[in-house]
Amino acid sequence: SDHFDAARKKADEWFKHMGRGGSSEEKSLKQVCEAYVAHLAGEGRESASKDAAGRFKRWIYSNAKLASTSIQKLTQKQIDDWRKNLRATLAIPQDKEKAATRPRAEGSINRDMTTLRAALNLALENGDVTSDHAWKAKLKPIENADGRRDMYLDQAERRKLIEKASVDLAPFLKALCLLPLRPGAVAALNAGHFDKQLSSLTIGKDKAGGIRKISLPPATAAFFAEQAKGKLPTTPLFARADGKRWDKDAWKEPVKKAANAAGLPVAVTAYTLRHSTIPDLVNNGLPTLTVAQLSGTSVAMIEKHYGHLQQRQAAAALAMLSL
Repeated sequence: SDHFDAARKKADEWFKHMGRGGSSEEKSLKQVCEAYVAHLAGEGRESASKDAAGRFKRWIYSNAKLASTSIQKLTQKQIDDWRKNLRATLAIPQDKEKAATRPRAEGSINRDMTTLRAALNLALENGDVTSDHAWKAKLKPIENADGRRDMYLDQAERRKLIEKASVDLAPFLKALCLLPLRPGAVAALNAGHFDKQLSSLTIGKDKAGGIRKISLPPATAAFFAEQAKGKLPTTPLFARADGKRWDKDAWKEPVKKAANAAGLPVAVTAYTLRHSTIPDLVNNGLPTLTVAQLSGTSVAMIEKHYGHLQQRQAAAALAMLSL
């Protein structure tokens, strides 16, 4: 009978799973995602753990049927449908009162897929499932989603942005203009992270994961010394007017207003400053490895997004060899 054939097929699949060293405990996709979040936290990657938890809550747990699916029974179609849903969802506007009209950025979709793929691969590594057939092809990243960083502000434009910023935002933006850091890394700085005696700044665990120390030139050190003056070591080095630490939800609108007042493009964000300082360092001939270490990213990422600048430098250097 059909019931008997179905039961036998299910049994065959189970024994194959066990024969490959699979776990005897069936886990749902939600449990697999939760295990990945816990795994990140266990490695001390609190920021990444929190980010993954947020993505899973929005894109996995909200789909009860998908979330409850056994990882061993997950199909390509389910993953494909999930991916299509990601691409069909509109981006949430910064002004929550406005209706969503813009498609989500492909880079953002890639990050959602990368997080799920990492959770599924961990489940594979742990023996919760013995094949990546369901997701290997369906969770391939969208190509060229994070292309070259083309939004750039020159130094005059950066100064103008700072001048038009509110009193509490201006120092935060100036820090982003002085160092090629992510806004989140600057927001996470405490007064104690600056060492006045050594003129150095310790950057905590960033998106790249590692703690690093940066030696500051005199003018930059003086700026950070002024920000740290009179503050307890554990208090934010850069705080909002209400004393709270900056975060992406707090700086978005103020940066937008400052950019508008400065007559700058509407696409300017806090991240634009990072994507403006890194090209300056590359153009000034700083070795790619040093730029990567300062900015808390990999050499590969620097070459991918800013390699065209190095190519121009190389062309100019070759021109000097002309006879």
